[in-house]
Amino acid sequence: MSEALFRVEKLTRRYSDPGREVLGLDQVDLSLAKGGRLGIVGESGSGKSTLVRLLAGLDRPTSGRIWYEGTEITGLPERRLGFLRASVQMVFQDPRSSLNPRMRVGDIITEPLRSRLVRRQLSAEVDHGARLAEVLAAVDLPADAAGRFPHEFSGGQRQRIAIARALAPKPEVLIADEPVSALDVSVRAQVLNLLTELVADQGLTLIVVSHDLMVVRHLCDQLAVMRAGRIVEQGATSDVYSAPKTDYTAALLAAVPKIRTGAGRGDSEPPGRFGEPKSGREGAHQ
Repeated sequence: MSEALFRVEKLTRRYSDPGREVLGLDQVDLSLAKGGRLGIVGESGSGKSTLVRLLAGLDRPTSGRIWYEGTEITGLPERRLGFLRASVQMVFQDPRSSLNPRMRVGDIITEPLRSRLVRRQLSAEVDHGARLAEVLAAVDLPADAAGRFPHEFSGGQRQRIAIARALAPKPEVLIADEPVSALDVSVRAQVLNLLTELVADQGLTLIVVSHDLMVVRHLCDQLAVMRAGRIVEQGATSDVYSAPKTDYTAALLAAVPKIRTGAGRGDSEPPGRFGEPKSGREGAHQ
């Protein structure tokens, strides 16, 4: 068995609200091996986004411990988190709010490379122009996109820009928090297939947060189901789908829309390349 890339023990996060305390995470244990593809699902408020923000070092737990590649990151000051900033990158839900509208795309994508914390972790000086060209090509955007502003692009294109920014420092881990929920249905499949290809081509470890179990089934080989700040079930995605162990998981699976196959049998779309329009790659720049 591969050594854990991420390991979490009894992770708890409480938030103070006027007059009450909100429990975001409650004694969560989790382990993820290098190269794994983990989907985290659950209803709104179940703790999914709280968990990945803690893994990425964007928030601090109230209690519990987190290790990344054997190094405990719990409580480390920001100046000592350079290795995590270079190795773990996030793609957020809504590219309209995650991209600076006043910056040109080329500057947005190369922004991580200008971070002092990230630069110290890179083995050699990075040619920003060359890396920009590489990641634009990787996400199927033209080179001249670098000189334009985010508002000049469609929602799907803006999410490709966000993915390119995450790839710029050559991370080991890509965390995607509801990466297609803000996109039109017509372009979701294209972005999901792009993520699948990038993870395979670049050997990334992937963590996906989603309320859409169809998305997670196609992207991830492991599944963690969350409810009220706890992981109530986890295991291989295929096992959880075929034999859920909790009534809550079974209810989530029962709510997954069914798609008619050519044979007329109602069934969830099978694993593989996520369905695209018949035009295939046409319109890939949406």
